[in-house]
Amino acid sequence: MKNIIAFAGTNSKKSINKKLATYASSLVEGVEVDILDLNDFELPLYGIDYEIDHGIPDNAHKFLDIIKSSDGIILSLAEHNGVYSTAFKNLFDWMSRIDGKLWSEKPMLLMATSPGGRGGATVLDIAKGRFGYMGGNIVADFSFPSFNDNFSEGKITNEVLNSDLKNKAVTFQKAL
Repeated sequence: MKNIIAFAGTNSKKSINKKLATYASSLVEGVEVDILDLNDFELPLYGIDYEIDHGIPDNAHKFLDIIKSSDGIILSLAEHNGVYSTAFKNLFDWMSRIDGKLWSEKPMLLMATSPGGRGGATVLDIAKGRFGYMGGNIVADFSFPSFNDNFSEGKITNEVLNSDLKNKAVTFQKAL
């Protein structure tokens, strides 16, 4: 059986992106799913001086090992001021010091959501433009607008958006 990981690009304990990633993972059939939380991989703020003095922290290695041992990745990025959250960017930076192709060509369903009408579209565009250089194999992407209006009780309530995500999940599943 294939194993996928799903996580949000944030350390928020009430993350709407984690809720979306968890829901999206439930749409993929015939796989085992590990839902990850960035809070379980605490890291110091990346800096070259820290790296020289202390090396690369174990949690960066652990997260990268999880990526490499998975068959696919579902990631929903939080958008903070139009870019990645600091927690995600820090993890991303640490892992890139171990392996510049950190996504390891694993099939990825890349998403973003927000309470607003653009659904994290800006951070999604940034990631789509960057991840390919870092071993990203984005097979489907999904921007989910107005989270609070369109998501309830663990699922998408807007039928059009739900159908769109289901189709993206099928595309992702076929790529595994």
